[in-house]
Amino acid sequence: MSKKEVLEVFINVKSETNVSYACSVIGLSKSFIYHKLKPKTLSCKIDKRKNNPIAIDIAERDKILTVMNSTRYMDKTPYTIYYSLLDAGIYYCSIRTMYRILEENEMVKERRRIRRSTSYEKPELLATKPNELWSWDITKVKGPKKWTYFYLYVIIDVFSRYVVGYMVAYKEKDFLAKTLIQETCIKQNISKDQLTLHADNGSSMISKTVGELLTDLEVTKTHSRPYTSNDNPYSESQFKTMKYRPEFPKRFYSINELRLFCRRFFKWYNNEHYHSGLSFMKPKTVHYGNDKVVVEKRNKVLSEFYNKNPERFKNGIPRAKDIENEVWINKPENNEKELSNLV
Repeated sequence: MSKKEVLEVFINVKSETNVSYACSVIGLSKSFIYHKLKPKTLSCKIDKRKNNPIAIDIAERDKILTVMNSTRYMDKTPYTIYYSLLDAGIYYCSIRTMYRILEENEMVKERRRIRRSTSYEKPELLATKPNELWSWDITKVKGPKKWTYFYLYVIIDVFSRYVVGYMVAYKEKDFLAKTLIQETCIKQNISKDQLTLHADNGSSMISKTVGELLTDLEVTKTHSRPYTSNDNPYSESQFKTMKYRPEFPKRFYSINELRLFCRRFFKWYNNEHYHSGLSFMKPKTVHYGNDKVVVEKRNKVLSEFYNKNPERFKNGIPRAKDIENEVWINKPENNEKELSNLV
């Protein structure tokens, strides 16, 4: 129904009765009628204040705006500015007027110095041999009572999955992490500019103590993005392997009990565990460069069996799988395309 039609019907009915009855007859609400017949005109609040005798004039408004944007108050809220001036014996206007002046100048926004959300870069790390990229982390292990824990520090070589160092302690402290990293680097004969050490953003990992040590050792350090466990997958996977072992208890009743368990577990993990990520070789075998010997032995056994029973292999002589030449933390998606373009 057009505005003209509404007007005609309403006038005809209203001429004989009141507004409410007229609206009920035509089946429309009074608000709709008033909206069609007498639409509200938008008026600017600033224009109304111009005719107000108590309104602040333009010169005074500019002065207040200058004060709020001064070096002293530029990062303060109107509340802080108001009470700071009031304590100094100065009054310009109300807090609401300060907000109104800022709004008129499109300055209503966060004025305080606050921490902004940071865009973290995804770590893309490559290992092509042992002792080139390490990953380390700390996990809590339940102690003898509720809400009591022991702390297990573990450093793992990303390429070989070999646990190069670990420590059990009562607390998570940066100086303990420093000791473990320093002793492990000496034990593995790490030279300068050889190693990259990756970790998450825990307090010990980003501590100044550990950072200074890595600088002195000339070890490159990298960190995972916050709340992104996939950026440190090898440490997480190793902890899962340990905690899902059938002999892993619900809690340890002493730190010596945990140390005895770790001694047995890491001996098994490094020397006896056939790791699925290493073509089912042992981490110690890969870490110390004996993987090719193992592959040759496996191929020799497969070849001998093939020669005796060739009819059982439709695809020819079976071959043992080599380990991967590249191990990535967050492999770039376009890495293969870039390599193909370079060929």
